[in-house]
Amino acid sequence: MRAVVQRVARAAVEVDGRTVGAIESGLLVLVGVTHTDAEREAAVLARKVFGLRILADERSVSDLPDAAVLAVSQFTLYGDARKGRRPTWAAAAPGPVAEPVFDSFVDALRALGARVETGVFGADMRVELVNDGPFTVILDV
Repeated sequence: MRAVVQRVARAAVEVDGRTVGAIESGLLVLVGVTHTDAEREAAVLARKVFGLRILADERSVSDLPDAAVLAVSQFTLYGDARKGRRPTWAAAAPGPVAEPVFDSFVDALRALGARVETGVFGADMRVELVNDGPFTVILDV
């Protein structure tokens, strides 16, 4: 699994002109799933995100009750543009494989105590954020 984690002052995701998930202070996490990922990787990534000390005063979501996570599925994180001008998405897991793994990630975060909002898996989403810092980290599990 791969994640781009951004510390945000606020973030929201919109589908068909309707806000489906929004947070104030916390983390926006774009999540990509590859073919070999399963529930185990989702749990490892969730623990990493939950404890990642990149919020104010080197705190994590686990330390701040007001901090939340906006998780958005993002198959393009496994895009490969090393050859030519068109990326290939061959390393990204197809929807029927990726969706349950993404759901496991969200469930694991919630089980740890995080308040989690999400986008809509596979939808054409508009993500809006105010990056706090800016602060962006890439995680591979």
